[in-house]
Amino acid sequence: MSNMQDYKSSLSDTSSRKFETFSYLPALSDDQIRKQIEYIVSKGWNPGIEHTEPENAFSNYWYMWKLPMFGETNVDTILAEVEACHKAHPDNHVRLLGFDNYAQSAGAAMVIFRGKTV
Repeated sequence: MSNMQDYKSSLSDTSSRKFETFSYLPALSDDQIRKQIEYIVSKGWNPGIEHTEPENAFSNYWYMWKLPMFGETNVDTILAEVEACHKAHPDNHVRLLGFDNYAQSAGAAMVIFRGKTV
């Protein structure tokens, strides 16, 4: 057990916080993000984009960017919407979700852009 890594994070240090599974890994490259979106599309999940201020990121309620992209299968279109959300809210965290209609839950969630921290 002594080989376990401690993730230093605190409420007062917004840059240290971890969100979703991939935040414990090095930042994803553009190609890796594309592959994750391809996976969401291949599962038939509906992409949804959300954003929030870094200080509110632990809240269960993030702001929805438009409506979920029901039935969208074009990865470039999804990426363009993620970029548009980031451009409109450059100081916010932006995450992509894959909504699973069958399970009625999010099958995937990842923060793609981290907002500016204080």
